[in-house]
Amino acid sequence: MQTMKTIYNRLDKEYIKDLPLVSFPGKIITVNSEREADKAVPFLLSKDILGVDTETRPSFKKGQQHKVSLLQVATEDICFLFRLNYIGMVTPVISLLSNTDVPMVGLSWHDDLAALQKRMEFKPGLFIDIQDIIGDIGIEDKSLQKLYANIFKQKISKRQRLTNWDADVLSDKQMSYAATDAWACVRLYKEILKLKETGDYSLIIKDDINNSIANV
Repeated sequence: MQTMKTIYNRLDKEYIKDLPLVSFPGKIITVNSEREADKAVPFLLSKDILGVDTETRPSFKKGQQHKVSLLQVATEDICFLFRLNYIGMVTPVISLLSNTDVPMVGLSWHDDLAALQKRMEFKPGLFIDIQDIIGDIGIEDKSLQKLYANIFKQKISKRQRLTNWDADVLSDKQMSYAATDAWACVRLYKEILKLKETGDYSLIIKDDINNSIANV
């Protein structure tokens, strides 16, 4: 018998901090050349759905901005890390981002898309932003960490977010972080659709002082 999932309209950080950590369990492949991108993109476009995210080198000086360093694209078991700081917006990358056949799911993707288009203008393909659909099951939070914790009761670490994404070689921790974010979007999207279809969830509404006041 399937257990009904309990979710909350909002989640506080105290709830998240003690949850078990989760990270991408699959294979990670770094794409450092157009030739490698030529191989990766047809493989990705043969899949049913993709998770997408980007990383940018942080700026610590006022007025300083960096271009997008990394585009990560994941299925449930493999993630490609396109190092845009090395290869730029090469033709296969543009083909991927412009495709209208395979849905690409991100979070706050409007911001990522704007940053990518600063590298090169292109016509966006079939993108789905989780922030646009999460309200369908009553959740008000928008951050990936809170949404994942709410739905899967696991914590995504954000410790690598402000590291140097233009580094000559990405660390294992950086690669795992980047892959996890893209992979999490796939998992969240599929679970949201399932919960909408089945109704197998209980929504607990919390007021402004984090007291449970109703079950829906």
